[in-house]
Amino acid sequence: MAGHIQDRWYKTDTDTDGKTVREKSDRHGTGMRYRARYVGPDGTEKSKSFPDGQKRLAEKWLSGIEADMTRGQYIDPRAGRLTVRQHAERWLASLTMDPATFVSTETRIRLHVLPHLGTRSLDSLRPIHVREWLRKLQDGGLAPAYQRVIFANFNAMLSAAVDDRLIPHNPCRSSSVKAPKLEPRRIVPWQPERVLAVRSALPERYRAMVDLAGGCGMRQGEVLGLAVDDVDFAAGVVHVVRQVKLIAGRKVFALPKGGKTRTVPLPESVARSLEHHIAQQPPAGVSLPWRSVDGSPVTASVLFRNIEGRAVHRVVFTCAVWRPALDKVGVPRGRENGMHALRHFYASVLLDAGESIKALSEYLGHHDPGFTLRTYTHLMPSSERRTREAVSRAFGDGPKSDDGPTTAQEA
Repeated sequence: MAGHIQDRWYKTDTDTDGKTVREKSDRHGTGMRYRARYVGPDGTEKSKSFPDGQKRLAEKWLSGIEADMTRGQYIDPRAGRLTVRQHAERWLASLTMDPATFVSTETRIRLHVLPHLGTRSLDSLRPIHVREWLRKLQDGGLAPAYQRVIFANFNAMLSAAVDDRLIPHNPCRSSSVKAPKLEPRRIVPWQPERVLAVRSALPERYRAMVDLAGGCGMRQGEVLGLAVDDVDFAAGVVHVVRQVKLIAGRKVFALPKGGKTRTVPLPESVARSLEHHIAQQPPAGVSLPWRSVDGSPVTASVLFRNIEGRAVHRVVFTCAVWRPALDKVGVPRGRENGMHALRHFYASVLLDAGESIKALSEYLGHHDPGFTLRTYTHLMPSSERRTREAVSRAFGDGPKSDDGPTTAQEA
């Protein structure tokens, strides 16, 4: 057994004849009678008290402790006394991730987890508490996609507590706890007329951004981070190697999303637009920290700068430039009509032209072609249309009158 059971109602003494006798202690009849004691893996003594009549239960508890130690599954009963807030602070301090991702994770935990569960001890968390918390997020009007990310962060935090032997189980993994469901969203790509209308409504210095996003499938941050040296006009390609991203509202240069650089085809129309833009707005060096706000400065001759000559702040651009352009041409504001809509337009154009999902995934910078397929499968031409077009391409314009029969009746 991992320890022993102390009966605090009796003590053992030795009488004058040297015999061991059992006598009542000063505590007899008061308080918890049995104390199960053992030495933990860290070398310190630990204990748990049980009332009169529960000696067998105390022995069973000690046997369980011994079994957990043998299996390497021992958890210090006091470890779970940490509050959710205390564990969150330690967990966040231990994370090694992209600085922008860290800021977002810390913000979600601070704003949406700690106000509801921060004072509760880890070992007191039950699935009911998680379900109640999820209901509060839902009632708070947060978007389902955002609720899902918050839940994922909290789930990861509690999984770390399990790995660190603070608690035996993660209540977020309970079968009764369901992650927030995403609202089914079917992407409706913009038509060319809308793309051109919004482009015309933008100030001239920013119009080529539409061509890069809609003609090369680049993200907004990637467009803002594109340097003149990244465009190979001779080879007809664009090298997407950096983006301008925000960390706590401050601009930095960083690799594209997921750290994945890529090369995409440069259509002739986009090349002409860029040449015109470069002639009107010559690129100039812009210096920003690399990857984090305290990173080493990196300079790039970016194609797009604000009127002050600095790197464009995407939030300022969206509020002061993009949305007014939408208003001017009667396009509703909203997430679905942000600049990201131009990537959907790009995807729809390529799929309509018969481009493969694998190639589209590479051009968009997706890690998983399956994600690309799930997102855009409804935009792919129907099987009937593909069949007709494939056969038409195989036969060209069809057999001529002098090449043989041209109708089923003649055949």
